Amino acid sequence: MVLSNIKSKWFLLVISIYLIIGFYLLYVTYSKSFINIEVKKENGEWLVVDSYYKDWATKQQIEPGDIIINVDGTEINNISNIKYDFVLRAANDLTIKKPNGNLINVHIKPLDIPQQFYFVLIAPTCYYFLTLIISLYLYFKQQDNPLVNLLIFFILTVSLAYVSIGVSGRLDNIGTIVNRSSMLFCLVLLIHFLKKYFLFLNLKWIFINNIKIFYILPLIAAFLSIFSVLYPFTNPIFSSLTLCIFFTLLIFILCILGISYYKFKTPQLKILLSSIIIPFLPFLFLYALPKIFFNKQILSADIASLFLILIPYSFICTQLTERIFDMEYFITRLRYYFNFSFVFTIWLLMGLYWLTDLSISGMTKISFFTFFSLIALFYIKEKIDYHKRKILFSTKGDYIHRLYTTVDSIGRVVKIEDLLEKFVREIALHLEIKHVYILTYDLQTHQITSTSTSKEYTQNQMNEIEFEQLRLGEIKKTEHFYIAFIHQDMNYKRILVVDHYKSIHLKDEELLWLELLLLYVNNFIENTKMVEDLLEQLKHMKEADKSQLPWLNKLLWLRFEQEKYQLAQELHDTVLQEQLHIAREMDVFIHAKKKADIQSGLAKIHEHMITSLNDLRGYCENLKPPLLDTLGLNAALEKLIQKVHKRADFVLIYTIDRLYLEDERLNLMIYRLFQELLNNALKHSHANTVEIHLLETEDGFEINYSDDGVGCKIDEIILADSMGIRGMQDRVQAFNGQFSINTDVGEGMSIRIKVIEGNQPHSYDYDTYNRRPAHSRG
Repeated sequence: MVLSNIKSKWFLLVISIYLIIGFYLLYVTYSKSFINIEVKKENGEWLVVDSYYKDWATKQQIEPGDIIINVDGTEINNISNIKYDFVLRAANDLTIKKPNGNLINVHIKPLDIPQQFYFVLIAPTCYYFLTLIISLYLYFKQQDNPLVNLLIFFILTVSLAYVSIGVSGRLDNIGTIVNRSSMLFCLVLLIHFLKKYFLFLNLKWIFINNIKIFYILPLIAAFLSIFSVLYPFTNPIFSSLTLCIFFTLLIFILCILGISYYKFKTPQLKILLSSIIIPFLPFLFLYALPKIFFNKQILSADIASLFLILIPYSFICTQLTERIFDMEYFITRLRYYFNFSFVFTIWLLMGLYWLTDLSISGMTKISFFTFFSLIALFYIKEKIDYHKRKILFSTKGDYIHRLYTTVDSIGRVVKIEDLLEKFVREIALHLEIKHVYILTYDLQTHQITSTSTSKEYTQNQMNEIEFEQLRLGEIKKTEHFYIAFIHQDMNYKRILVVDHYKSIHLKDEELLWLELLLLYVNNFIENTKMVEDLLEQLKHMKEADKSQLPWLNKLLWLRFEQEKYQLAQELHDTVLQEQLHIAREMDVFIHAKKKADIQSGLAKIHEHMITSLNDLRGYCENLKPPLLDTLGLNAALEKLIQKVHKRADFVLIYTIDRLYLEDERLNLMIYRLFQELLNNALKHSHANTVEIHLLETEDGFEINYSDDGVGCKIDEIILADSMGIRGMQDRVQAFNGQFSINTDVGEGMSIRIKVIEGNQPHSYDYDTYNRRPAHSRG
């Protein structure tokens, strides 16, 4: 808790600094327009040499040879940086003297120069706030993850470096310090991130281990920037020096990734290497290198830096996937949509060329717009199709939606005979076919019985159906029928028959609807048979309470489906993901050429498999605790408490009496209750002390649980209808026990369970439960 509070304070401090510096930079950017006019001094006057924004200069009648008199009401000779920089960088008002002696006043508004307005102000502002939102999302989504924390710092630093470009271009003191230090700081964070990421991938970090020394570089950049503020003539020197250090760090990072990929050949490093190299190439070759070697740039920093903003967001896209850099799906989709968009764009260009008189420039703009719009459209369509996957439109309506309504209708039936009858009626209704029936094929006698009473079928038509070769979900069309396998048990196989009279043809969507419905019905029959068998046994019990049978039927259904879902979810999120990772690693080493790489890779895969097996063993122990049958209840509970001790941040006080119970099922019930209570304490109590006691009574046992945690309100229990509390209730009620809860907000929680062995059944008072405060943390 203390560590978490410290991290929260540090994050709040970082966000506060980001907001303060960011708003200052954006304000300075907006306060003056960036014009970038080159000047020279002749005969004590400052003459215009060239303008970066030539269209704007022409529109304002600013030409080479014009004399600049005043800048924002200040004589140009009083501007400090003009004497060594020879560039008029930013201004809102200019007084210019033409060669003929005329004076003109130029008032500059942000929108007068659209290029600088969008690239220097709008784009950085959008990027600044987008980075803030994503950083907050990452922090609250995945707290205490070192990789995510470094990623947050990285994208925040890149954002400040990008936003400060316009301010640094105006030679603002704070903007210059922020720009130079953040440029180096973001690369140092990237090196730090790479080291942590190598550990995450279980790869050996073969470079400098003490990477903290790199953090001196942004501090040096900040110090030199402050020095250049005091001595402006050093500004160009330190600017070039910062670019050189930036370039060196970048080469170092690329060497790390390149050598590591050559050594380990992992797809994650390949994707990471590409995501850094590709965005950096325009910045390097069009701005950084020309600026270093020739003191001129092909693209300005504000435009070249647009490519750099792709880097942190490519990291984010990979960070939020199943394993941090598993981008295979997204790359595959991009390639797929790229091909479609490219072919259509070429087709469109050909059409524009033959059918219109557009210029090459115009057609190029249209083609680029069309190409990227199509890629975006395909992605949007994919997302919409996924969210609308329950709806499949056709000439006869919405078949997938019908499937849900049909399943819901059939699911309300309890007996198998009623279920099959309802199933036939639904098919006849939705497919608008009158003659639909079910054949029951006796596997022993090979006799066939039919539910149809409206038509006599000849033996030839019966023999046409190959009953024993049908498989689940399979639909076959014969000369007279559509036939489909529904369900099979030890004695019978049930077949659906739809008479098409050689004139009715089921469409693909109708067959899909029917196939999915068959799978549902098969599961319904299996579950219904299980419930019927249980009910049949209960009916023959002398002491059974018949009024409870409907409730028990519903409970069995819900509990069975819930347990299957929870187990499937746990296995999917843990063991299955680990197995997929092992499969990916195996695929890499199948194509490896060096034996040393194969041996080291197999060793890592072996470690992953051992970990996966241990996890699987843990799930098996939870499903059926092995110590319960071998060493008894006390040993099983002691082992459970030892596991809790390793994970808990609270003091656990417990006592376990030795019980002598005739009903062995009570041992499993006690173990499950302990599991639920302790798991709830671990996950949600936020308690300092937890007590749990198993006490022997004269004719049974008692479990007393209490904690000093956060507690909850009574209304929350009633509204939540918690399955954790309800699950414990049901277990206790199954053995005719008593279950009571006492809790309130800030007052912790106490639970008392008392079971008398051999006690007669009694109805549970749910109104009493609703009046009691209760809470589930399961």
